[in-house]
Amino acid sequence: MSRTEYNKTVIDDFRANKGIATGALADMPLLIVTNKGARTGLIRENPLAYTMDKDRYIIIASFAGAAHSPPWYHNVVANPEVTVEVGEDKFIAKAEVMTEPERTRLYVAMAEKMPVFTEYQSKTSRIIPVLALTRVG
Repeated sequence: MSRTEYNKTVIDDFRANKGIATGALADMPLLIVTNKGARTGLIRENPLAYTMDKDRYIIIASFAGAAHSPPWYHNVVANPEVTVEVGEDKFIAKAEVMTEPERTRLYVAMAEKMPVFTEYQSKTSRIIPVLALTRVG
């Protein structure tokens, strides 16, 4: 199954279960980010793990520890106004790439809750970006 097909399956499951992931992702807090493609302008949807930092949703552009950031990261940097679905809530948010030392603080906090992010960092030499999604309005 391709990444696109897998993401569609996760998103369909998320929406069918009123914003709750099931199966292998049942224990992971999940949200959906909808954004515009940087080059194409096409609408893209990505299910992503998240943590909270006060009123901000924190997401990590790990791409499972790949040598480069995931495509959604480049799209969100180019077009930082996104739609976020979390639970049954859907809202517009502004995405912001975190800088040091906040990036590291937020990455460590997420890795403490979801140790797979420690594994992802160990697989790559790049600094994995952390983004904060802040509700607009």
